[in-house]
Amino acid sequence: MSEIEEMRSFVQLVDSGTATRAAEVRGVAISAISRRMKDLEERLGVQLLKRTTRTMTLTEEGRMFYDRSVRLLADLAEAEAEVTQRSSTLSGTLKIAAPVSFGVAHLAPVIAAFMHAHPQLSVKMDMSDRRVDLVEEGFDLAIRIGELNDSSLIARKIAVCRHVVCAAPAFFDKYGKPEHPNDLKDLPGLCYGNLSHPSQWPYADKNGNKGVVEVATKLEATNGDALREAAIAGHGVLCEPSFIVHRAIDSGALIPVLLDYKWHDMGVYAVYPPTRHLTTRIRMLIDFLILRYGENPYWEDCLDGTLRRIAAADQGKATSLSESRQDA
Repeated sequence: MSEIEEMRSFVQLVDSGTATRAAEVRGVAISAISRRMKDLEERLGVQLLKRTTRTMTLTEEGRMFYDRSVRLLADLAEAEAEVTQRSSTLSGTLKIAAPVSFGVAHLAPVIAAFMHAHPQLSVKMDMSDRRVDLVEEGFDLAIRIGELNDSSLIARKIAVCRHVVCAAPAFFDKYGKPEHPNDLKDLPGLCYGNLSHPSQWPYADKNGNKGVVEVATKLEATNGDALREAAIAGHGVLCEPSFIVHRAIDSGALIPVLLDYKWHDMGVYAVYPPTRHLTTRIRMLIDFLILRYGENPYWEDCLDGTLRRIAAADQGKATSLSESRQDA
């Protein structure tokens, strides 16, 4: 029996949970699975599985060998596919998870373009603001925004994004514009509920000094679009990612403030588990996303243009005021 077949039987046994199911999938007798496992453990000189009449668990060595085997078998499958298909032809299914706001506004159009370029590819998208378990739920890839706390995942940054503090013009007419983050304490806040501390907004000034301001929560929601609409309606001040608020700021529906401060430290990442082989279709999709968004994504470029116009207008007002005082 070849080493590759032993490895395949071992991986199938672990994935299936029973020798009976593994034998059905591999199309062999149960005794063949048992024999291959016995030969594999004897050849390696270690116990890979702890077996009882009811349970089967991996040993520490078994877990390590399983992870490596999965990657090696996936490498072999991809190598075989690459020599039998044109490299530009992608097929199969990609299962992707993404947060709602980013997924609908920014990911969906890019996925549509990617599918147009690769018509034999199928995609399953789960757009939800819940934090999915990539391994347990069988996702190939997830788009995540913000700080990555799960060190077990492999991440590749696909775009930049900043947080912006903003509110409607009528809101600032009523409450006045804040000049320091601490001024936000007295304002009704619109807070993103999926954060561990929704009402606490971390920031850093231009010198790198860090702080946290806690706002009085007027509305808490687990969707950024809902918070943006509440801000446009004048219900509170908002601290949201640029990809959610850039159009509202560009149109004048929201006015950004405290621009000299950096709010949150975040990026847009493509993440996948280390046990999930990076197939050609996953790698090409990540490259496609990076190419489409670019070093300065359109939501940042649009926002930068708006901020430059605001700065120019403020400078013009300051110059006019100075000239008026001189004439007086």
